[in-house]
Amino acid sequence: MELACSSCSSLRFSSHQYNAASRYRKLSASPSCNAASSYRKLSASPSCNAANLVLKFSNNKKTLLYRNYYRHTPIQACSQVGTAGSDPVLDKFSQFKDAFWRFLRPHTIRGTALGSLSLVTRALIENPNLIKWSLVLKAFSGLIALICGNGYIVGINQIYDIGIDKVNKPYLPIAAGDLSVQSAWFLVLLFAVAGLLIVGMNFGPFITSLFCLGLFLGTIYSVPPFRLKRFAVIAFLIIATVRGFLLNYGVYYATRAALGLSFEWSLPVAFITTFVTLFALVIAITKDLPDVEGDRKFQISTLATKLGVRNIAFLGSGLLLTNYIGAVVAAIYMPQAFRSSLMIPVHVILALCLVFQAWLLERANYTKEAISGYYRFIWNLFYAEYIIFPFI
Repeated sequence: MELACSSCSSLRFSSHQYNAASRYRKLSASPSCNAASSYRKLSASPSCNAANLVLKFSNNKKTLLYRNYYRHTPIQACSQVGTAGSDPVLDKFSQFKDAFWRFLRPHTIRGTALGSLSLVTRALIENPNLIKWSLVLKAFSGLIALICGNGYIVGINQIYDIGIDKVNKPYLPIAAGDLSVQSAWFLVLLFAVAGLLIVGMNFGPFITSLFCLGLFLGTIYSVPPFRLKRFAVIAFLIIATVRGFLLNYGVYYATRAALGLSFEWSLPVAFITTFVTLFALVIAITKDLPDVEGDRKFQISTLATKLGVRNIAFLGSGLLLTNYIGAVVAAIYMPQAFRSSLMIPVHVILALCLVFQAWLLERANYTKEAISGYYRFIWNLFYAEYIIFPFI
């Protein structure tokens, strides 16, 4: 009995050894799965610059920020290696799509899209009897135009900030080598022309002039010889004007015009315009916090380089707390204009979350990773305000 069992075990073991050896020979013989070949393909692939950056800067603190922004990148790289036999045209398209999305700076697109949708929704809530299905297409075209304008502004900034971005934001596509300068120029010009055509054909001369003003301010912010981003106060005012006042005023004006109404401020719209303009000023101040190293290297004067990261973080948090206190006071003293049962508790909760995030930043001793987390949280607060706005 023992002999029989021993023989069976030996046979099974030999069989497994044979199967394993056979699979090993197949694996070794397969060009697409060869480890060395895969490594060479990974290293040579333009779309894998992100993985190369992680390897190159593995002992560098910048890698921590990079991994937080694009944790999925190594997975994408391995996926591309595993599909080495796929269509090269599709591979190039996938690489371009990824670079294009990073070029658009998704967090800014979310802010623009949420802002426009929130204001359109508010205008429709105020005039429910004028809602028509034909307005949907017009609203969608307006959103595309705003995204084009946003893409132009963030794109032109990346073209003229390549050197700075290689230090501060190595994951951006031009700095990472995933998008050529020529392609970037083609995209920003396409964005500008497409946005102007859409606005000009659908929203009339006044909104078109506001759109042109936004493009102009975005241009002189980044492009020499103006390059007004070098001057802290002017840079803050440009960002607050474009992302705060122009976006809110322009979208609300265009929506009322589409409904056949003349422009008229309502208290909620006046509130959100003021609130977001001050919020955009805070974003303009705090956006320089993770970039102090590159700004100092290229002699870009910001409040963060002059006053220090800790002081600017306190200033930004203080301004936002002022915003939230103002929202609570407005709800208390103008109950006829706002839904105080929602507006007061929501803004109190958001203010407490901000205080907690500032405490975490202080506890982390203002490391670059903690600063980046704080800045992303500021943007999440910005999104939250637009999300609740139609309901307050």
